[in-house]
Amino acid sequence: MVLAPYAVRPETSRGRLHPEAGGDARSPFQRDRDRIVHATAFRRLQYKTQVFVYHEGDHFRTRLTHSIEVAQIARSIARLLMLDEDLAEALALAHDLGHPPFGHAGEDALNSSMKPYGGFDHNAQSLKAVTLLETRYAGFDGLNLTWETLEGLAKHNGPLRRPAPYIAEYDARHPLGLDTHASAEAQVAALADDIAYNNHDLDDGLRARLFTLEEVGALPLIGDALAEARAATPDMPADRVAPETIRRVINMMVGDVVAETRRRIAALAPATVDDIRRSSGPVVAFSPRMAEANLALRDFLFTRMYRHWRVNRTMAKSKRVVQVLFSLLHGGPQMLPPAWRSRAGDAGSARCALVVCDYIAGMTDRYALEEHRRMTDPDVPG
Repeated sequence: MVLAPYAVRPETSRGRLHPEAGGDARSPFQRDRDRIVHATAFRRLQYKTQVFVYHEGDHFRTRLTHSIEVAQIARSIARLLMLDEDLAEALALAHDLGHPPFGHAGEDALNSSMKPYGGFDHNAQSLKAVTLLETRYAGFDGLNLTWETLEGLAKHNGPLRRPAPYIAEYDARHPLGLDTHASAEAQVAALADDIAYNNHDLDDGLRARLFTLEEVGALPLIGDALAEARAATPDMPADRVAPETIRRVINMMVGDVVAETRRRIAALAPATVDDIRRSSGPVVAFSPRMAEANLALRDFLFTRMYRHWRVNRTMAKSKRVVQVLFSLLHGGPQMLPPAWRSRAGDAGSARCALVVCDYIAGMTDRYALEEHRRMTDPDVPG
């Protein structure tokens, strides 16, 4: 495929922190993607919450299925914009590797527990997972991904003026240019994330009967897609109306991102990827009209789904699980598995807090629940 002048090019990659020989027909970004897919942290996403905890139903999204959906959308947008699809896909697959169990409830609980030690940020934890915590290779910690993939993970949401502690620490030994925008491929992955989670949360909310299609159809974007779906197939079975509507919403969002990005690129006239990085704002974006419609959908989901009493009840329980685990392990690191215990240092120390945080962040929902049961139920042997 012919790439645009402003696309990242595999042959001009800035390489890896630890130099490696090529050795096969894959591009550097294809190798990155494959390493991410084979990572332990990636497999664990299967049992990490998106909104609904894994045992609430087999058909709700998990972090794994969400990441796959993001990757599919990212590749589609990258192809239309003549960008490197493999880099966009690698970033999409890796963007949630740092999420702890129980979704945002788990993140909030870890952030609260880690306040005295710099807090917790899932983007920083994703970078930490691929640069330190994965231990699959003999010659280095982490996955030794290319500079371009690490750059995209660190700053896909824009320049970092006040980076999280681990990102700042890593940048000090392997500078990622935190004061500039990331590549267009990284920006595509970030927008694909927005498109995927708004639409699949809408689908999951309808499946869970937290609201009706008619209620969400009052929103302009959804209403347009719903009317189009019904007009295209008037005798469509009722259970197919929502999937047909959501499919059209995704197509509308993707088409809007491509059109708005092309408009911004035409105005900027970038000759290289560095022109993208040095631009005054992101080049991959929704149009103002679509951004407003997307915000209305997000506000609806926040009110009717993320703050629904059933979701709140589960999230409150989940927070307590994480908080109890952190408190017990920070005060008693002798309860950590040997590989973690050897790195934890003294009980109650900052070093111990960081190790316990990494341990908990890597847990799946079901493993966290089981660890909590083992440590708090006197009748369960350790």
